Amino acid sequence: MENIIKKPIVTEKMTAQSDKYNSYGFVVNRKANKVEIKKAIEEVYGVSVSKVRTMNYPGKPRSRNTKSGVVTGRTQAFKKAVVVLAEGDTIDFYSNI
Repeated sequence: MENIIKKPIVTEKMTAQSDKYNSYGFVVNRKANKVEIKKAIEEVYGVSVSKVRTMNYPGKPRSRNTKSGVVTGRTQAFKKAVVVLAEGDTIDFYSNI
């Protein structure tokens, strides 16, 4: 299950959504489906998941100027899952700081 969830998304927008809608964001494995994501979240965090929404983000081209010239490349493609928890369940990402 560790290879399904890569990292939680802790941004200002996701923190506001977690406070208002009890939903949390995670970067997940691109090959994982909604059922696998739901099982992994429930197993790792000990909560009950009511809904999972997924989004695929393609890599974007990027370029930067250096001393040796222009370096071009791409950002990493990733899959994001927004998980809505059942009423009364919460996830605390800051508990072990």
